[in-house]
Amino acid sequence: MRASETPQKMQPKAQLNSAVASGRPKAQLNSAVASGQPKAQLKKTNKLSAYMNLEQIISDFEYIDEWEDRYRYVIDLGEKLEPYPDEFKTAETKVQGCVSQVWLTSEIKAAENLINFTGDSDAHIVRGLMAIVFAIFSNKSPEEILKIDVQSIFKTLGLNEHISPQRSNGLNAMVKRIQSDAQAAIG
Repeated sequence: MRASETPQKMQPKAQLNSAVASGRPKAQLNSAVASGQPKAQLKKTNKLSAYMNLEQIISDFEYIDEWEDRYRYVIDLGEKLEPYPDEFKTAETKVQGCVSQVWLTSEIKAAENLINFTGDSDAHIVRGLMAIVFAIFSNKSPEEILKIDVQSIFKTLGLNEHISPQRSNGLNAMVKRIQSDAQAAIG
């Protein structure tokens, strides 16, 4: 193959990675790639979408072969998080045990007995990891949160093998904080 030729397989994969990073549902991802839709035409959302749940993230990870592309996807997830107000960045909301600056807030919806999480970090990859953690734990009851085998989920995603030990410690610190908040909500 000459250097000027583009392999047929590379074009759809590049579009798929772009589509996956856009946070679009799997059916739309498949049709966008199958149609040969250019990257510029793929719609990108600004916020972490309601349909961007854990199952969607796991499914998207399965589509992306290279870890460098998965890192980009994780960073893109972080960019879709709701903005976190500066006034919430306090000593009380700061997560201890993270190398990066990380803030995390729990909001309990008493009527539904569900907890949602918001947060921010000064590191792009950590914001993306937060998005994954929020997809795992948000909109669940405190009891459900405490029953989640998060290490199994991290293993499924391959996170523990592909992030640094320091990032892994920070990720676990976020999880412990969420579990602590859930335990406190139970009483």
